[in-house]
Amino acid sequence: MNEPRAIRKPSRIQKRNRKLILDAALEVFSTYGYRGATLDQIAAEAGLSKPNILYYFTGKEDIHIRLLNGLMDTWLAPMREIDPEGDPLEEILRYVHRKLEMSREFPRESRLFANEILQGAPRIGPHLESGLKPLVDETAALFERWMAAGQLAQMDARHLIFSIWATTQHYADFDAQVQVLMRGQSIHEGADAYLDTLYRKLLMV
Repeated sequence: MNEPRAIRKPSRIQKRNRKLILDAALEVFSTYGYRGATLDQIAAEAGLSKPNILYYFTGKEDIHIRLLNGLMDTWLAPMREIDPEGDPLEEILRYVHRKLEMSREFPRESRLFANEILQGAPRIGPHLESGLKPLVDETAALFERWMAAGQLAQMDARHLIFSIWATTQHYADFDAQVQVLMRGQSIHEGADAYLDTLYRKLLMV
């Protein structure tokens, strides 16, 4: 009876090339969208040949899905960190500020996700159902418990979550517009102060 072959771990060069390809693809997809991006563009951005790209990935869709799946894990982490035992207002404000920080740290990732959703989520739809919806349901239920206990102002919890996403990710998805309209002003400090004031007024009982 043949012994099962051991699974070979990727070499250092293979790991480096995969990362190089994914980073190049992130730049291309976030700039041109899924439909406008090509493997040739990704190869040129990565400094590799197209056959080299296809050695590591089966095609453009495979690369795109890998990026989106990794992004979902990163994007949802701050929501998972909301502490049910913490102070409700401070927990939500911490979440708001972390989402704003992420719009600065990961603008390409935010645009990648936005482009996918604008196309109807053809590649990440199942992940929205299996990963995002249960977490949002759980978080909305937590917010509703805090509201029922009189710790937060009454409002629709899901629309509160949507509002947080809209007001924070705007700074990444519409960065070109923000840069023009805020020229000569401190964007980061102004956004932090404004959103803190906004959500305190909105949520305080």
